[in-house]
Amino acid sequence: MSFSDLPMSDSHDPMSDSHDVDDESAPLSVSELTGQIKDLLEGEFPSVWVSGEISNFSRPQSGHCYLTLKDENAQMRAVIWRGAASKLNFDLKDGMEVVCQGNIDVYAPRGSYQLVIRNIQPLGLGSLEQKLRQLQAKLAAEGLFDPDTKRRLPIFPRTIAVVTSPTSAAVRDFLQVLRRRWSGVRVIILPVRVQGDGAAEEIAAAVETAGNLSTRIDTLVVTRGGGSLEDLWAFNEEVVVRAIHASPIPVVSGVGHEIDVTLADLAADVRALTPSEAAELVVPSAVDVEAALGTLRTRLAGALRSRAVQARLRLDSLAERRVLRAPYERLHNLARHLDELGGRQERATRQLLSSSRQRMSMLSAQLESLSPLAVLGRGYSLTQRAETGEPLRNAADLSVGDRIVSRLAKGTLSSRVEELGED
Repeated sequence: MSFSDLPMSDSHDPMSDSHDVDDESAPLSVSELTGQIKDLLEGEFPSVWVSGEISNFSRPQSGHCYLTLKDENAQMRAVIWRGAASKLNFDLKDGMEVVCQGNIDVYAPRGSYQLVIRNIQPLGLGSLEQKLRQLQAKLAAEGLFDPDTKRRLPIFPRTIAVVTSPTSAAVRDFLQVLRRRWSGVRVIILPVRVQGDGAAEEIAAAVETAGNLSTRIDTLVVTRGGGSLEDLWAFNEEVVVRAIHASPIPVVSGVGHEIDVTLADLAADVRALTPSEAAELVVPSAVDVEAALGTLRTRLAGALRSRAVQARLRLDSLAERRVLRAPYERLHNLARHLDELGGRQERATRQLLSSSRQRMSMLSAQLESLSPLAVLGRGYSLTQRAETGEPLRNAADLSVGDRIVSRLAKGTLSSRVEELGED
């Protein structure tokens, strides 16, 4: 049975006839036609083997696996029900080449068909996945993904440039979250294509343009919504990765969804899981900032009150000190002490002078008693050679005729030796 076997209505316009059509030429309803197609496909393909590359793989909480099988020219949806999925001994992921065995199923509510996979075996990485890994290894070896080169984002940016498609849902989500969180920021959209031929060159050129604008850009965001590996491939191109790494502006990459990781994400300074999260990362939340300021205001007021109380207590403590209650008392005490020291010094000086006079008198008396003049006063005389003034103690030291001088208590006598004798 083929599509040509399906009953077809007459080729003439049914609106041209005003009479009722008979049962044989009645048009089919959508449900009837879909049902016939379902019977035809499911009957013709009860079991098929298909090879292809996995894309758009997902496994929700239900346990079923949903994916797309593709090659260079076509793609088809496929599903692995939970029972078959639970028996898999390897992990499925995008880019994996597999060979599958199953049957064709038509999903009537959507009018689409899919492959219900009962058995699946891996064949290796797909060509795009292989190319991606090779390029990642090359750029990583050059240091383009080095964590030490990542820059911190400004906390309060004034101007943000966004490289994206201006008509995409990603830019709408980004702007909506941005305006909700922080209104005091200027946004410059640099429109580019985000997939297809030439998209990578446009993205790289826009990133370079952002760094050369006369307006200072604080943060650069490169973003787009989710998609398959092919849809996101522009953000894996080498020209885009190098442009992001060379950008003088801190770059946030928000490409795809949480499970999508592109080379642009690895090269950017910050990776956002979604465009909405990119908006959350580039600006603070006004509510959070206000709450933080409120907390700081409360803490500052409390700290000032505490400091004031401590200062008052210290001031009161100082005020109780004697030096502040009677500031001249110590000065008076010092003056009184100085007067006492002056009196003591004067008395000590007088006593010292008196003692010195007494000692001087005693020494003078002693000296007087030992003085030759005192001896002379008692009737003695001092005889000396007239020429030399040498005192004479022995008559044998003289000769007859020598001139001598005798000193008395009052006056002197000059004489000449006429005779020498012994005691």
